Amino acid sequence: MIDHLTYTPELVAYYRAVTVREPDILRRLRDETLRLPNAQMQISPEQGQFFRLLAELFHFRRTIEIGVFTGYSCLNLALALPPDGRIVACDINKEWTDIARRYWSEAGVESKIEFKLGPAVETLQHLAGNEAGKFDFVFVDGDKENYDRYYELSLLLLRSDGLMALDNMLRAGRIVDSGDQTSDVQVLRALNAKIRSDERVTPAGLPFGDGLTLVRKR
Repeated sequence: MIDHLTYTPELVAYYRAVTVREPDILRRLRDETLRLPNAQMQISPEQGQFFRLLAELFHFRRTIEIGVFTGYSCLNLALALPPDGRIVACDINKEWTDIARRYWSEAGVESKIEFKLGPAVETLQHLAGNEAGKFDFVFVDGDKENYDRYYELSLLLLRSDGLMALDNMLRAGRIVDSGDQTSDVQVLRALNAKIRSDERVTPAGLPFGDGLTLVRKR
């Protein structure tokens, strides 16, 4: 039995080729994003397809995305949501999200996406005022220093049995470097430990990209 598999570029390319069904509009958005200086912020196509599967499997209708970038993950979800589905999409960067909105419009899913330009903490706090416990899924992929606040607010907004996915939980491997005491890494170390012992949730770690943690709200 293999305890740990090393994912070479060739192995990733093969597995992607035999498992990912990526619509043309998603492929074009991903290709455009790859030309940007911050292209590493984009999730992988296999992660996007995983979100589509979750949406279909658990019949998501109301979701939240914290950190939109150019909209690839959001578009994946929107394509899988029913016609009355809703995504509250939070980001502070107009330049990147202008790209996202162009593709959302072309895909015909813009009506499903309620875009909020501004600090996500403020948006989540506002939602918590009258929509606590009403969301099926939250994807956390924003600034790492606020991850603990996003986690707590997301738990408040999720319904029982709702899911949260937190990206970049391994921080490019820096999470196990004891000499790395930068603020983002310290926040993620503390949150990883918190989630492990948090009886409010059932967690699972997945080896997508930079580490994806799933939690089910009990």
